[in-house]
Amino acid sequence: MQEISKILCVIDLEVEAQPAMQRGAWLAKHLDAELELLICYYNEYLTGGRLSNYPSLENAQEDIRNGLKRRLELLAEPLRESGLVVNTASTWDHPLYEGIVRHAIACDADIVFKDTHHHSAVSRALLTNTDWNLIRICPVPLWLVKPHDISDKPTFVAAIDPLHEHDKPAALDDEILVITKALADATNAEVRAFHSYDPRIAVATATANAYIPVSLPFDEIEKQMHEQHEKRFNEVVNFHGIDAEKSHLVAGVTHEELPELSKSVGADVVVMGAVSRNRWKRLFIGATAERTLEHLPCDLLIIKPDWFQVPAEIAEGKAA
Repeated sequence: MQEISKILCVIDLEVEAQPAMQRGAWLAKHLDAELELLICYYNEYLTGGRLSNYPSLENAQEDIRNGLKRRLELLAEPLRESGLVVNTASTWDHPLYEGIVRHAIACDADIVFKDTHHHSAVSRALLTNTDWNLIRICPVPLWLVKPHDISDKPTFVAAIDPLHEHDKPAALDDEILVITKALADATNAEVRAFHSYDPRIAVATATANAYIPVSLPFDEIEKQMHEQHEKRFNEVVNFHGIDAEKSHLVAGVTHEELPELSKSVGADVVVMGAVSRNRWKRLFIGATAERTLEHLPCDLLIIKPDWFQVPAEIAEGKAA
């Protein structure tokens, strides 16, 4: 795990409490890390084009950025008084999720914090929401914050996929657990591990692949599937030193079982991996992290594999 020394917090001036800033400041204090507050703004009427190519537009943009930076400075001052090193930045970029990613790259952020709220099924299905797109392309850990206070002794739940049923590489499970444990050690938190499998899919896969005799009754096939998942799950959590009583293997679909487990153990943060898929495959299949986010009672921390790279057209893009 790369050491977290620079934390980027996306500020939404329409939200009074600023949960992302508060959570980022909380982690910065524990890690002795630097904090940067970001507003990414865009107004198409002040961008220019064929019908509005005036020299004053650039001055208007600069005035807006300066005004936004002054508002960020007001937010930053109490944090500085508490002993944190806090920088502020206002950028003119579009769309918002690309602007956030470009700034995260430019300022060498090690983690990004952003508020998240309930989203409609329509926005999720059309892949227009900033959160969904950040899950897809943010190259550093992405901490999506829900408006709740974090416990004095937090609980982190690391959701892993040791048999890689959701197309996640094996090394990603290790990365999830390493990051979760490092954050927990720094914040005096408890670590739990979670894995679920869908017996219906397991039975269908076993039957199709014929590596389990199809003459066996379904309950026997399910038992063997459970043993297979249990064996691999235990190998991973034992390697990372997670206690058995804090390891949860559940039969069911992740986006249903993980929120329930999170509620029952009082989770403060769920840590999951996400591997980007192409636009249309995600549209029809959906990503586990995206389907889970809506139902979680707590924050969600998304981890990408080490090899993930932001598409060049996004990393080098400019506002339209």
